[in-house]
Amino acid sequence: MTAPEPDKPEKPEPRRRGDILGISALAAGLLSGLAGDKLSQSIDASGWIKVAGISLTIVLALIWAIYNAPVGLRRYRRWRSRTPRQPTELHAAAEEAEQWLVSLGSDAGGLAAAEWFQQEEPRLRELLVAEKPQEANADDIGRICDALEAWYLRRQDGRGLLEISELLAAVGDACGRRDLTELAAARAATAYRLLGDLEAASTRLGVSSNVATRGRTAAALTTRRQVERALLHLARAEQAPAGNDRDEAVLNARDRLDDARLRRPGPDLAGEIAIQLNLAIVHLYQQDPESALDQLRPAAARASVAGDASAHAHALELHGVAAWMQRSPKEAMRWWRQAAHLYSEVDEPEGRARCLQHLGSAEVVAQRLDNARAYLEQSAALRGTETGHPLLTRYLKAARTSGEPSPTPEDPPNRSTTNWLRQKLTRWLR
Repeated sequence: MTAPEPDKPEKPEPRRRGDILGISALAAGLLSGLAGDKLSQSIDASGWIKVAGISLTIVLALIWAIYNAPVGLRRYRRWRSRTPRQPTELHAAAEEAEQWLVSLGSDAGGLAAAEWFQQEEPRLRELLVAEKPQEANADDIGRICDALEAWYLRRQDGRGLLEISELLAAVGDACGRRDLTELAAARAATAYRLLGDLEAASTRLGVSSNVATRGRTAAALTTRRQVERALLHLARAEQAPAGNDRDEAVLNARDRLDDARLRRPGPDLAGEIAIQLNLAIVHLYQQDPESALDQLRPAAARASVAGDASAHAHALELHGVAAWMQRSPKEAMRWWRQAAHLYSEVDEPEGRARCLQHLGSAEVVAQRLDNARAYLEQSAALRGTETGHPLLTRYLKAARTSGEPSPTPEDPPNRSTTNWLRQKLTRWLR
C-alpha cells in the first residue's frame, strides 16, 4: 500500500486582465461615492467646515480623474482605431505605385507594370506638384518618388529624375526629414550623371554625405553613394583618352564597388546583382573577360531566381560582350538575341535597342550588310533618332554603303565592343 502523497500547496491563480479591470472599477466607484458623500456634507455645513469640505471634494475629484485618465485614453484610442479613415488620393496613388513598382522589370507582370507607368506617370507628377508637403504626407510623396525614379532610370530620363529629386528635397526641408533630403541629393547625383554633368553629380553626392542620417536606411544610402561614385569614375573613363587617366578612373570605380559590397546592409539580392554587373563592366574595361564572366554567371543566376528579367537581360548582354572579346562572335550574337528578347518582354526599349545595335555592328564586321541594316534601323526606330548615338550612326552609315568601319587609333578591334556599351551600360543604377 503506497503512502498517501503529501498535500501540495495550491498555486495561486494568475491575475487575469478582467480581474485588474474589476479592481479599477471598484476603486473608481469608491472614490466617486466618497466624493459624493463629502459634497453632500459640505453643502449643509457652513464656515471653514464648508470650505474644507469643498476642498476635499475637489481633491478627491482630481484623484478620480487622474486615476481614470489612462482608461479613458485607451478607450479613445480604440474608438479612433475602429473609425474608418478615407484614404486621400495621394495615399491611394502611393499604394498603387508601390505595388506596380514591385512588378516593374520582373518576368511576372513586367510588361503590364511598364504600361501602367507609361499611362499614369503624368497623373503621379500632377499629384506631387499639387500636394502641399507636410509631415502627414511626406512618406506617401516619398513612395511615389521612389516608383518614378525606377521608371525614369529605365527610360534614361535624367531630366525627369532631376525634377522629382528637387521636389523630394523640398519636402525634406519643409518637414525636417533629413532622410528624404539625403535621398534626394543622391538621386540628383544620378540625374546629373545621366545628363552628362559629372561635376554637379559629384557635388550632389557630397551634399548627400553631409546630411547623412543613421540606421538601416542610411546604410543603404551609403551603399548607393558608393555605387554612384563608381559610375561617375566610369563616366570619366569614357571621356578620357586611352592611357593612365582612363586606367586610373577604372581602378577607382572598382575600389568604390568593392566598398559598396562591404557596406551593403544585410541581405540585399538586388543590390548584390547591381554591384556584380557593374564590377563586370569594370573588368571589361580592363580587357579581362574571364573575370567579368566570374561576376556575370552568379549575377545572371540570382536575377533569374529573383524573377528580375531586367537585370537578367543586362547580365546576358554583358555575356555577349565578354564572348565577343574572346573572339566568339556566334556565341556573342546568341547572348544578344536572348537579351533583346528579355528586354522586349519587360518593355525596356533602350536595352533592346542596344542589343540590336550590337547585332547590327557584328553583322557589319562580318560584311552581312543587309542583316546589319535591318538590326541597326530597328535600333534607331526604338530610340526615335540617331542623334546622340555616334556609334549607331557610324555603323548605319557603313551598312548603307559598304565596307567595315575602321576603328580609331585609340580603340583597337578587341576594344570596340566595350566602346559600344560605354555610353549606356555604365549608367545603370538600382
